[in-house]
Amino acid sequence: MTNTQSDMSHGPDARAKRVSPYALIFRTPGAKAFCAAAAVARMPISMMGLGIVLALNHLYDNWTVAGTMSAVYVLSAAVVTPFYARMFDRFGQLKVGRIALALQVVAMLSFAMGALFRIPLAVLFVLAVLTGITQFAFGALVRTRWAWALRGQKDDTLLNAAYAFESAIDETVFVLGPILAAFLATSVHPVSQLVFPALCALVGGSVFFSLKSTQPPVITIAPVEASAGGSVVGEGGNVREGESSRKINAMSARRHVKSALVYPGVALLVIVFVAFNTSFSAFDVSVTAMTKAMGMEKVVGLQLAMFAVGSLVGALVFGSIKLKGSHWSHMVVLLAILSAWYVGFRLCTGNLIALGVVEVLAGLFVAPTFATGNLLIKEIVPTESLTEGLSWLATGNSLGVSLGSSLAGVVLDSMGIPAGMTLPFVATACAVPLAAIAWVLARRRRRNVTV
Repeated sequence: MTNTQSDMSHGPDARAKRVSPYALIFRTPGAKAFCAAAAVARMPISMMGLGIVLALNHLYDNWTVAGTMSAVYVLSAAVVTPFYARMFDRFGQLKVGRIALALQVVAMLSFAMGALFRIPLAVLFVLAVLTGITQFAFGALVRTRWAWALRGQKDDTLLNAAYAFESAIDETVFVLGPILAAFLATSVHPVSQLVFPALCALVGGSVFFSLKSTQPPVITIAPVEASAGGSVVGEGGNVREGESSRKINAMSARRHVKSALVYPGVALLVIVFVAFNTSFSAFDVSVTAMTKAMGMEKVVGLQLAMFAVGSLVGALVFGSIKLKGSHWSHMVVLLAILSAWYVGFRLCTGNLIALGVVEVLAGLFVAPTFATGNLLIKEIVPTESLTEGLSWLATGNSLGVSLGSSLAGVVLDSMGIPAGMTLPFVATACAVPLAAIAWVLARRRRRNVTV
């Protein structure tokens, strides 16, 4: 009897400790479905930019126009991402998502058809802007859904695993996306790589928004009279039918929902992510130029994929361990280590095998940096602004990518490939002191609160 009682009291805990956190998060009802649907819906982020370049260069035979139109699309998407996120936070993922998704798919297909029929470039630029402003961050939506699904945990261990897994999915998308885009453009039709991501968004997005049981509740600021007693959350962790508006609204009465940017540390983190993401596009452009100069353009896709492979492995490892210290301290250390590995890019210029090894090793610290940024937003920003906060990081990513491409082009033309291969180190090294300042400020705020 004693042994049985001991097994009952200690056995489950002991077994839980041995179970991978990834296994635990996918025991959450509905998690597998919304995670898979969001992964499919994210294909446009890795295909549209390159797809526009490939389509326009083939149809109009002009690299400058192709590159400029791709940049216009990316910047347009970056500008509106936080706006969509605020709408999702205020009105709910389903209500906003159905309309936004329909507009997005129509705009993407319209742009593809415009390119196919070679409409005037001025009109096509307008369609590129319209396509860009219909894009919203599925990565932020799925991470907000994870935060809701894993609410009530005693610490961030499982949420850390979930965010790391989503970072791994991001890396997988960025490995497969360019390969698919290039294959479709060269083997199927020069515009097919623009149609395929629209279909992915339609299918993945429709499934994602149909999963109502895991949708985070809407938290509004309107004061509503609530009935006494009772819980908003029912069996299975879902908001009870008819209860979300009445009781959650009452909980939020007289509460002003501020922009996520005004919370301490968010704006500085976005700037850090701009610098951090500048390194990736600068590296992509520089490696493309280097392989072309070496007469090995066919291997550029594989060469760039090495970076993403390392990041994928890093994401899975990061999500399975628990680090000591604050998230800001982790951010500083990760950026510093990544900067050190980036020095290897310059040293391995011209040696693709050695560069590939350094890419994998450097990539180990990329996805953990992204995941740590998401955890910081979760820590800083309240629930009612979480999607917006996560989307500001996506905006920082897009701005950094655009900046890196532009800088790399200028540096390559004026200073050559070795200088271009130095840019990733310079960009990430600039992010380290900014993250350190944010860490110091966060420590001061915590001390002031405890005093």
